[in-house]
Amino acid sequence: MVFKRMELEDWFDRYQFEFEFDIGESGVKFFKFKDLSVDLENVELRYGNHKGDPELREMISSFFPGLSLSNIAVTNGSSEAIFSVIASLIGPGDHVIVEAPNYPSLYEIPLSLERNVSLYFLEFEEGFRLNLEKLSKLIRPETRLICLTHPNNPTGSVLSRKELEELISFIESNNLFLLMDETYREISLGEPLPLAATLSNKAISVSSMSKAFGVPGIRMGWVAAQEEIIDSVRAVREQITICNSSISERIALAILSKKEEMKNKIKLRINNNLLIMDAWIKARNDLEWIYPSGGVVGFPRLIEDVDSEDLCRLLMEKYRTFVVPGFCFKMPRHIRLGFGGEEEEVRIGLDRLGMALDNWRKK
Repeated sequence: MVFKRMELEDWFDRYQFEFEFDIGESGVKFFKFKDLSVDLENVELRYGNHKGDPELREMISSFFPGLSLSNIAVTNGSSEAIFSVIASLIGPGDHVIVEAPNYPSLYEIPLSLERNVSLYFLEFEEGFRLNLEKLSKLIRPETRLICLTHPNNPTGSVLSRKELEELISFIESNNLFLLMDETYREISLGEPLPLAATLSNKAISVSSMSKAFGVPGIRMGWVAAQEEIIDSVRAVREQITICNSSISERIALAILSKKEEMKNKIKLRINNNLLIMDAWIKARNDLEWIYPSGGVVGFPRLIEDVDSEDLCRLLMEKYRTFVVPGFCFKMPRHIRLGFGGEEEEVRIGLDRLGMALDNWRKK
């Protein structure tokens, strides 16, 4: 068993503290602690509950009709949630199907655990829509789990209500589990889909405070599932982190208590930035994209069928502007752009990306 570095995180490691402008980040622009007005004076700095603070779990469970506190585990970000679910559900000889492009952890974890993994690729020509017929062809007798992310990172695609219902029916009829990463659900452009864990005992929802709420530094996420899965998540966590930071749990509780107010302000910003980015891309003759339906990222591709890595390095090293090249998601012709920042940063970042594209095409 060997865990290797993710190309995406390696790219961040090299450049994320070196840029002047960021139009590649996959979340809402991070807040500072002073922006949150959270009182931490009486937080007890002790070991916490292994499934997470009960008050925080109770609040999270209130978002899931039909589920209760016993169906929730709070984790150190959705990364730990994903690791714990996969490590506890997928045994030797089992097979997992992972949607791609996607956050690489979803397939790198089972690969590192020496499980059998197949990637199902969303296709640009299909508008990055889920094609259940193509997905079904990857099913084997030993398939146990399917992992999807919607709204998707990096494409911004979102399942329709009908597609989700068909997917749930498919999962149940094939006796599979569905791991649905719903980190961006709160910032869908339309009406958010039902939470997967509320639709079936075979569905597992994971989410995070990192992307839609602008607090990746507190490392808070959660799993919603049937109680036996929550218990297995706890068993895995006890071997790695045991419990969460009591300070982070208190911050998460404060933010989620005013979730709707924060979400409305954030959505106004990202909707405006998305329109700016869409107009910019449409004015170019070297990029094309599928208009995102949710989240804060899109995945344009170069009109010319070439790798974007050199362009992204030029953009960073000469123009001090950060984006993510498509090779980090196994689709090298693409670029991940983010529109969760301040409007000025988005506008300047796009201007610099334009200069880098013009410079790069002359070579």
